[in-house]
Amino acid sequence: MRFKKIIELAVNYVIHSKLRSWLTILGIVIGVSSFVAILALGEGMNQDIENRMASLQVDQINITTGFSRAMGAMPGFEGGGPRGSGGIRNPESTSKDTNLTKKDIASIKGLPEIDVISTEVSGRETIYYNGEKIERGILGVDVINWLQITNLELTSGRLLGPSDKYSVLIGNRIATESFSKEIPLNSLITINNKSFRVVGIIKNSQEIIIPQDIAYIVLPDTTPNKYDRIIVKASSVDDVNYLTTEITNRLMMSRHVTARTKDFSVSAVKDNIERMSEMSNSMILFLAIIAAISLIVGAIGIANTMFTSVLEKTKEIGIMKSIGATNNDILLIFICTSAFYGIVGGILGVLLGGAISGTLGSYIGITMVRGGGNSALSFTLALKGVLLATGISIISGFFPAYRASKLKPVDALRYE
Repeated sequence: MRFKKIIELAVNYVIHSKLRSWLTILGIVIGVSSFVAILALGEGMNQDIENRMASLQVDQINITTGFSRAMGAMPGFEGGGPRGSGGIRNPESTSKDTNLTKKDIASIKGLPEIDVISTEVSGRETIYYNGEKIERGILGVDVINWLQITNLELTSGRLLGPSDKYSVLIGNRIATESFSKEIPLNSLITINNKSFRVVGIIKNSQEIIIPQDIAYIVLPDTTPNKYDRIIVKASSVDDVNYLTTEITNRLMMSRHVTARTKDFSVSAVKDNIERMSEMSNSMILFLAIIAAISLIVGAIGIANTMFTSVLEKTKEIGIMKSIGATNNDILLIFICTSAFYGIVGGILGVLLGGAISGTLGSYIGITMVRGGGNSALSFTLALKGVLLATGISIISGFFPAYRASKLKPVDALRYE
């Protein structure tokens, strides 16, 4: 029997059992869409983490007030510090916050593995522009040292310089979205009755950055020579683990605290990124297992449909064999039938999975991840989804097809 005829018969079997066929295909669609959406989101999350690692300096260590037993905030999340200055804000503390001081800097300054030490203070204040106001977090940076550790990307303008006083960098989202009128470069904004000139617009950001000495003036809850964060830049990434331990030990001695009374946190940027990556991969693996169960359920549905189809077509099988159809012809007809379920279900599942991952990626990007969360539905992943569905369908339909191919023409014709 010609292969073209085999395909025609397989398609005909599917078309003439519309309800059963679509219910079977639906099982595959659900499984494949879940699987594809999860993998696409997983790839998108991994790409996002890799992009963050590329935009952050992984040789940095952050010292923050308050001791947290949990992982520090992920670099790049809203409410975090500026990209390129570490991106870790104060984690949730298990003890009362106590400011960092020059004494803490002095206790670690002599370590030869340290390249640069910078400090930050932060607070919230009302920003006025063009008769409108908003309240936002403001970051004060030690400009000279900050310039040696930052890799902020600007859409326009320049970074703060050592001679800047009442100058400010603002995120492009504040410049374009927070006020009814866009804030152009060199405009004046007002913070706590002080006028600041916008000298730079930060890419993909809602941050406001000013010189630290001016921050002590305009932020009411700050005190000169007391800091919310100390950023340490290691001479080499290879020194980060050693420095993290050594800084912790030295600060515990200088602050006269123990592991139980610890009132500060020391965290390496690269460690936080690696932990987030591990958590992401674990979560994706767990969800992928659930999606795989959906695929197994779909495979069982195909097997059930194929067994039913073989029973319904028993007499027809007998007729085809009596006029010359071989066992291989019958086998191929039913395998092609099951493959058709997989191909259609796989294509629809990939389309649905792509839509789901895109929607969820956009949602995550808006509510969680600065710069936008993503899904990563690539052509390769889509092809894998269709091939997976087709392969599972063929495997599920093989035994019913094999059973049909072994029917004897006389027994098949007598079947009622």
